[in-house]
Amino acid sequence: MSSDILSFIIFLPAVVAFGLMITTRDVNTIRNIAFLTTSVILALVLKIYIEFVPSAGMQFVTNVPWIETYGINYYVGLDGFSLTILLMIAILIPTSYLLLWEGKTKGYWINMLLVQTGVTGTLLSLDVVLFYFFWEVMLLPVFLLIGLYGFGDKVFTTIKVTVYTMVGSLLMFIAILYLGVAYHTEFGVWSFAYDKLMQITTIPYDTRVWLFLAFLAAFAIKIPIFPLHTWIMETYKNAPTGAVFLLSSIMAKLGVYAIVRFMIPIFPDIYAEFSTWFVAIGLFGLIYFGIAALMQDDIKRMFAYSSASHLSFISAGIFSLNSYGINGALYLIIAHAIATGALFLLVGLMQEQTGFKTIKDLGGIAKKAPIFTFIFAIMLFANVGLPGTNGFVSELLIIFGIYEFNHTLGYIGALTVIIGAAYMLWMFQRAILQDRPEGAAELTMRDLKVKEIIGLIPWVILVFLMGLYPEIFINKFEPTVTHYLNDILHIGASK
Repeated sequence: MSSDILSFIIFLPAVVAFGLMITTRDVNTIRNIAFLTTSVILALVLKIYIEFVPSAGMQFVTNVPWIETYGINYYVGLDGFSLTILLMIAILIPTSYLLLWEGKTKGYWINMLLVQTGVTGTLLSLDVVLFYFFWEVMLLPVFLLIGLYGFGDKVFTTIKVTVYTMVGSLLMFIAILYLGVAYHTEFGVWSFAYDKLMQITTIPYDTRVWLFLAFLAAFAIKIPIFPLHTWIMETYKNAPTGAVFLLSSIMAKLGVYAIVRFMIPIFPDIYAEFSTWFVAIGLFGLIYFGIAALMQDDIKRMFAYSSASHLSFISAGIFSLNSYGINGALYLIIAHAIATGALFLLVGLMQEQTGFKTIKDLGGIAKKAPIFTFIFAIMLFANVGLPGTNGFVSELLIIFGIYEFNHTLGYIGALTVIIGAAYMLWMFQRAILQDRPEGAAELTMRDLKVKEIIGLIPWVILVFLMGLYPEIFINKFEPTVTHYLNDILHIGASK
């Protein structure tokens, strides 16, 4: 099964989802089968993680013709980078189900399964047309989740996020077609495999810049990178908890992943030449979104800005041209997914229980739900980079990387991280710890149930395990980073 295990992991959720569509209407049955499916996938990913050899490059590869006339293949595989994100997805999705357990419909769970097929296929695709196919597949169920199960002006929100992402996807698709034609013109055969497109030498410099920016537009919108962020605030505010979790914890990270997987190998010279600009934009986004977060009263909007701030910091690390920054960015992808995903799920539970959405209306939660408060605090401290947590390790590596890239930008990066801690701790004090004001309505809030605690325990373990023993995880993807720096960018990988 080893040669096809990735295909099984990709398509199992979709097969189960379509099967459930036509076999049963019982929501509990659908939810239980969906949870079992994601648990099976987790077991298979753990098997791969154990068997994976960090120094062996791309592994578990399947490469067979799909649209043979135009050289489009079903080409999937994984290296240390994609393996780490795959493990993150495999852990987060089934455990998140335990926090989304009650009050959901048949369509909700089916769309959650379809999203998993989309994100996994996107992550493991090594043919850019196949990547584009899964990139679109993963978006459609999320649009449906927002449009069907969202809040407020959910129709407008769905239209806005659809327009943004479709424009970016269209630009990327045009760039993909151009690269395919250029490869055919130069070599006389069709191919859309990323490692084949790396060999193109005939595209003029100015055209390569535009192609680079076309890819970047699609990925920057999804991350988001300033100034392509305006869709995220209303989307996070009005989307159901499951959709927000998927967008913030998983899909945004795939935007960063795609930059490393496709843009660096195909456009190494452009990536290196414009790196200073993108590090600066990333740090500006870190500051801008951090200040914006301080000004929010709606707790979901605040976390939306917080997420964008951290993702800007990740983007700065990706463009730092050294192993400190890139390793730190990849590590922060996982750390941020865990912390932010948990926080959005906990905020969703809090809003369902209290009926309040603004920070000023909250307070007194610590007395009502001590276990909730304890886990919320752990994830918050991980998010701000408290020593001993995974957030501290990843942010420290990025700061070192940016400092090595440019001393001035490194100092700015170190100082601006303080902003993130400020608004998070301010929110925690107001919304969770402080007592409710005199005369305020009684707060209705239960503590976490056993299954919700069980769902969050692996997340808590990972926060501290990654924070105290980072080598366990970094050793899996560091050879991949070294390969990118030495073999693709021809830059000595510093450690």
